[in-house]
Amino acid sequence: MSQISHLLNSFQPEPWLWVILLLIAAVILFIRNTIRMDVVAVLVMLAFSLSGILTVEEVFAGFSDPNIILIALLFIVGEGLVRTGVAYQVSEWLLKASHNSESRVLVFMMLAVAGLGAFMSSTGVVAIFIPVVLMICQQMNISPKRLMMPLSVAGLISGMLTLIATAPNLVVNAELVRETGMRLKFFDFTPIGLVILLLGIGYMLVARNWLKSGNETNNNIMDKRSMSDLIHEYGLQLRAQRFVVKKGSALIGKNLDELHLRSKFGLNVLAIERWKRFRPMFIAALGTSEVREKDILLMDISEPDLNLETFCNEYNLERAEIRAQYFSEQASSIGMAELILVPDSDCIGKSTEQLRFRSKYGLNVVGIKRDGEVFDGHFVEMPYKAGDLLLVVGDWKLIQQMRTHSKDFFVLNYPSEITRAVPAQTQAPYALLSIAVMVLLMVTRLVPNVVAALIACLMLGYFRCVDSKSAYDSIHWSSLVLIVGMMPFSLALQKTGGVAMIVDLMLHLVGGMGKHWILISLFILTAVVGLFISNTATAILIAPIAITMAHQLNLSPVPFAMVVAIAASAAFMTPVSSPVNTMVFGPGGYKFADFVKVGVPFTLLVMLVSVFLIPLLFPF
Repeated sequence: MSQISHLLNSFQPEPWLWVILLLIAAVILFIRNTIRMDVVAVLVMLAFSLSGILTVEEVFAGFSDPNIILIALLFIVGEGLVRTGVAYQVSEWLLKASHNSESRVLVFMMLAVAGLGAFMSSTGVVAIFIPVVLMICQQMNISPKRLMMPLSVAGLISGMLTLIATAPNLVVNAELVRETGMRLKFFDFTPIGLVILLLGIGYMLVARNWLKSGNETNNNIMDKRSMSDLIHEYGLQLRAQRFVVKKGSALIGKNLDELHLRSKFGLNVLAIERWKRFRPMFIAALGTSEVREKDILLMDISEPDLNLETFCNEYNLERAEIRAQYFSEQASSIGMAELILVPDSDCIGKSTEQLRFRSKYGLNVVGIKRDGEVFDGHFVEMPYKAGDLLLVVGDWKLIQQMRTHSKDFFVLNYPSEITRAVPAQTQAPYALLSIAVMVLLMVTRLVPNVVAALIACLMLGYFRCVDSKSAYDSIHWSSLVLIVGMMPFSLALQKTGGVAMIVDLMLHLVGGMGKHWILISLFILTAVVGLFISNTATAILIAPIAITMAHQLNLSPVPFAMVVAIAASAAFMTPVSSPVNTMVFGPGGYKFADFVKVGVPFTLLVMLVSVFLIPLLFPF
């Protein structure tokens, strides 16, 4: 028995090797994408806890990290910019300033995206600008390919402009503070980021010409802009009907969820027209909306074989006239928009019925388009796929609120009629004031960064720029769990000697070649790892390696940490290396090779600029 025990012990790997194997397993799971990334992170935490390599306190230390709180608060700050219309006002300015010059559009767009992204989520900024860019492409009759990739490049570069612009910057700064007591200032990244932004603008003015090959026809998702065009495109003009609820109808007194009209008959109530104070009022068709006598129900009939005469007799309804321009005439009350699913949306694989779309969002899905083809008939039970376009109808306010569900959808196409329904966003000055106070407090260091962000969020709430629901909904909880779950890797590698081993290996390979070659090796290591896992997780893993290398060489750790932070944001090389790239992949009509063709040379340029500029600003 003792021999067997001795044999088993002899096969037990060194603790650092066990950590490496666990890291490889996590990367494989990330690449396969069969399990959600945040779930993988939780499994990693469980593995470290059960293995005994880390204590329970060390495994869950990330939940008490001020930087995690700061990242969550910055999601709310970004939501304040969206809800008050600041981000959209910038979009409108872009349209006016660009006129008919494609080069001017590209320059202004990249400046605007980078400027906004320096203070809010780059993913959110890109989501806002996608429909704007599509509209510009339609007006200028150019391919979206020429502007969509510059949009994603600007979104990624925005993470290099300020300390709070992206999570990897905060992660690297936290590691620097923990290991050395040194910290990065709010605008330490700005000189490097501005140089890379100017380089990126010049590069994309040239590289856009490499994307001209192939089909230059405009993408279907940008072809139609008015409600009338959307209705014809999705075949809604053949399906929309109005019905008057007569006295004695079995529908009276029941809410829409109780009637099950869609599941039974393929009928979808889009709006309820009710006379009040001698004028018609339109009521949003929510699941809880109650039907009353004399109501006029606007319905979408997705079941072509339904006998309307029999249905009207059974429920005591009377058909009413609906003119061809009905939706446009009622645009002040009835809204319409196209939504597109975000690549990692939780709604993928679920149907309209499973999601209880109307009950959850207050909107009705009246059409689905996949790969340019509109689905006919009964699509309520059809599972959604990534890249699907949904045509929704409902209250304008509820349509605009879909921007708060940016983790699952973003609004791709507003019809032109929205200009008759959107109210002025009077709270925008207060949102700008809140952001200005936060930046001022961070720059002057009067209070810690997390306290400055908390003050800004409280101001946004006080001025009603955000409410409690939108604030909580804006936080990407899965992203926070992913970051917290990956943090134990950094500590475990240091605790088991894994960091020292990797550092020794890298110093053996490039240590004798000079300081700049060491920075180049760090940049390449960070960029390559970032191809497989998120840039935040990459920063968590590489930052301690960089700082330990600096210690062993008796050099300042700041330039090493800065190189890791910049490289973590330089995710230009593939469409899956960043959510920003994934979002523009479909609307731009790109192929995988397009990102490789444009992204690899630019990543090398960013590497050269970073490796030689950073030591000038932050000497060894």
